Amino acid sequence: MSVLADLVAAVRAGESRVLVVRGEAGVGKTALLDYLAGEAQGCRVMHAAGVQSEMEFAFAGLHQLLAPMLDRVERLPGPQRDALGTVFGISAGPAPDRFLVALAVLSLLSEVAGERPLVCVIDDQQWLDGASAQALGFVARRLAAEPVGLLFGVRVPGAELAGLPELAVEGLAEDDARALLDSALTGPLDDRVRDQIIAEAEGNPLALLELPLVLLAPRESKITEAGQLWRQDKITETLICLPPDEIVSRHFQQGLAKLGVDWIPGIETSAVDLIATYVAGGFGLGVWVAIPQMSFPPQTRPILLADFPPVVVGALWRGKPNPVLRACLDEFQSRARALKNKGQGASA
Repeated sequence: MSVLADLVAAVRAGESRVLVVRGEAGVGKTALLDYLAGEAQGCRVMHAAGVQSEMEFAFAGLHQLLAPMLDRVERLPGPQRDALGTVFGISAGPAPDRFLVALAVLSLLSEVAGERPLVCVIDDQQWLDGASAQALGFVARRLAAEPVGLLFGVRVPGAELAGLPELAVEGLAEDDARALLDSALTGPLDDRVRDQIIAEAEGNPLALLELPLVLLAPRESKITEAGQLWRQDKITETLICLPPDEIVSRHFQQGLAKLGVDWIPGIETSAVDLIATYVAGGFGLGVWVAIPQMSFPPQTRPILLADFPPVVVGALWRGKPNPVLRACLDEFQSRARALKNKGQGASA
């Protein structure tokens, strides 16, 4: 935390700072970035986050970051003003040189920071479109005396961020992981199951608490990534899922709403295993959760839903176990028993 506090203090004092917060998915990068944003009193804080489905749209990430500042574009030098206006569709003209666009971003951030220290937080940098990632990397290397802080959250830094100061975020120690898991549960949990969850999470706090949503597709399906579905005018594939009041279905529909996509379920079933049966039979695509170290059903394969809200383990452990919780706990208990029989315990 001291590294983040020092960064904010330096920006408040009129200096520029850049930091790349790197670590695997779920290890806590976003939590650190949110903490910094909350501590940046006296600074103007701007946010942007890479979105996998927008990676093909040049300058989409930049537009997300700079949209609140576009009323200052008229103060930029003419060529830079025209370049930025063109890529954002504000003015007409030929495609500008990307060097001019990057210079315009640098000038705009400097202009805004002249009024008040500025902190820009860019999360999930690995999902930025290439043009935005290139421009922000250019800016990060050329900040001078401006009171601007640039923070990037990324899984593995690419060439755009090479050589910039980094903060590596590691997994939790076992005792901390156990405490975090216990804080998320509202009922009893078998010690063997708890040990198995912690062992498989490998210190990743998100893995301890959340199960990612995936689409289950027939192995021979031509759909290989979710963007193929979202780009259709109307999705023709049949959606197979649990009833709408189940947490998995609710989270899936929330993710669709965020994308502005309509997809009405064609087959609803109260049993998780029936979803796999229907999918394997070629009846459509099913909404599923990825359980740690659990193989996907035969004749199916998963399609990652990176931007969809995950299922929280603690939220599932309330009241009568639903089908997803039963399947999850059955798997954990089965693996815990197998490890015990091998004499290796939960540390294997």
